[in-house]
Amino acid sequence: MIESHMGYLVALLLAVLLMLGISWWVARRTSTGEDFLLAGRKLSTPLVMGSTLATLVGTGSSLGAVGFAYQNGWAGALYGIGGALGIFLLLWLFSDVRKHGFMTFAEEMSYYYGASRAVKGVVAVLLFLASVGWLGAHIMGGAMYLSFLTGMDENLAKVVIAAGFGLYTVVGGYLAVVITDAIQGTILFLGFTILAVLSLVTVGGFDGLREGVSEEAASMLGVEALGPLPAVSLALVIAVGVLATPSYRQRIYSAANVRTVRRSFLLAGVLFAAFSLLPAVAGMSASGLAPGLENPDMAFPYLATTLFPLWVGAFLLVAGLSATMSSGDSDAIVGVTILMRDVSQVVTGRLPKAKNLVRASRWSLVAVLGLALGFALLATTIIEYITLMISTVLTGLLVASLLGKFWPRATWQGGIAAMLGGSVAALVVNNVESFGAFWGNAVIPSLTVALVAGVVVSLVTPRTTVTGEEALRRLAEERAELDVGTVVRGAEGGVETGSESEEQPKS
Repeated sequence: MIESHMGYLVALLLAVLLMLGISWWVARRTSTGEDFLLAGRKLSTPLVMGSTLATLVGTGSSLGAVGFAYQNGWAGALYGIGGALGIFLLLWLFSDVRKHGFMTFAEEMSYYYGASRAVKGVVAVLLFLASVGWLGAHIMGGAMYLSFLTGMDENLAKVVIAAGFGLYTVVGGYLAVVITDAIQGTILFLGFTILAVLSLVTVGGFDGLREGVSEEAASMLGVEALGPLPAVSLALVIAVGVLATPSYRQRIYSAANVRTVRRSFLLAGVLFAAFSLLPAVAGMSASGLAPGLENPDMAFPYLATTLFPLWVGAFLLVAGLSATMSSGDSDAIVGVTILMRDVSQVVTGRLPKAKNLVRASRWSLVAVLGLALGFALLATTIIEYITLMISTVLTGLLVASLLGKFWPRATWQGGIAAMLGGSVAALVVNNVESFGAFWGNAVIPSLTVALVAGVVVSLVTPRTTVTGEEALRRLAEERAELDVGTVVRGAEGGVETGSESEEQPKS
């Protein structure tokens, strides 16, 4: 057993050293804040697609989905289906915002409401907390997995996981994140394909798979196990998470142009839809092979350590931890970008100096990782943690973004009302047991209340008088202090208009 533990730890150490080496190479080419936080805004299709896919195949859709399938059969595929739907909708609805040169989602939201400082401040605080929360979920998932495989104390495992992706993120910044994510995404696909195929063979094929789960769990997408409404709610809450989570917006802002965003998201969505079946097969196989696991999230490490020889288990260890690291590093860098661009302005009234931005960002990364370690203690299962956070924080934000972009009558007061209404509705549903049992999670009532609140308040408050071009000019002047986003390299158009130009105005 000790030999196995050492083998897993050596595999993890080698993986982290590889990522650190890549980050060191990238750091030598990082000279400005724009380079560190947005990879110079010139990412190509392979990097945007690979990093997006690796973030999609995160803690929830891999380790969490395997655990969910262990309990609910084919319903484990709903996570992947919801994620693919979310990335397709993001492509359709928001990929064109790349042309405006935004740096953060809070800045984008502010633009929709006439460069409103109130909207930007509220969104900045919400998204900073959400990014730290997502990061906590990834640390929690990776630590549970590492602790099970190696016998390491779970609290120590959390520190190891956070330090693992924290080191190469601090060293190399966002470009290191997307390059290492692309590598980790490849490892993930290989690892989960091997896991699903070998698990299916061991359990006796699809006949054995069905025998190991209840009749309800073996139904189409596990709808009979969950119920139709909770099943729809699960897929929808994951789609909402993709649409409103800032790490996916970061891919848009850092891509070379709008065309790159669209190609990358289309490819990532198709591949992720195909991936969705793999965790479901693995979880159902584990249910037949080891019924009665105390913690369903341990289904993945159980398969890795009991079915396969050490070298296969070590590879699967790296694949599983790649899911947490490839998503955790993205949320860490996004949290710091929001902190530098938005939260600092809300709290202090000014932005960091451009010459100090790289150093300040690295220290802030350390602080964000420390905060996330605390968030990792908030829930017992990964899926519970993620769905609770999405329905409470992100549903109202999604509604506010849709109203702001597509409804000219939306006001900044209505946008804030949508965010507040969505959160209140989610808290009510999540704290009333009968409501939670009926809906499955709070996403549908939260979206509904957010929409009603946003529309009603917008109709009874004055119209926004600031034009879109004026809003873009104001935001560009703010960004100029950081020297980030004022020159949008590779954007489409090439006309200096302040909205669809290749160059935004400098102050």
